[in-house]
Amino acid sequence: MKKYINIGFSAIVLGLFLTSCNDDEGYETIQSIAKVKIDSVKIINDTMDVFTVQSIKTYSNYSSQCQGFYGYDYIYGDNLTRTVTSYKYLTDGNCAQNNHVVASQINFSPQQIGTYTFKFWNGDNNWITKTIVVE
Repeated sequence: MKKYINIGFSAIVLGLFLTSCNDDEGYETIQSIAKVKIDSVKIINDTMDVFTVQSIKTYSNYSSQCQGFYGYDYIYGDNLTRTVTSYKYLTDGNCAQNNHVVASQINFSPQQIGTYTFKFWNGDNNWITKTIVVE
């Protein structure tokens, strides 16, 4: 009896391996990642308390529906300086070529009192500079 159970289990496992598992049909594949300039930044409160959280929204323009927000490069400079670069992805889909704006956000939670300087990459060597005073 044990032999038949082992044979049955082996047949099920073998069947699972032989079954096609192509789950990416109809999905687009990311072809590349590149910097995308941050066109504008919205900070609700330019003064906040230490250990609280504030969302900082960034807005970027994308030229195609095949492009979207990928992530941030968030670099700590000195104790109170942050440099933020945004990245987009490009897929291999058949997408409309129309401009659209995408909003993304960073949740900022300061751990010490001071005046924080944020520099958001705006193309080439240009930066949007914002400050937040933390009390």
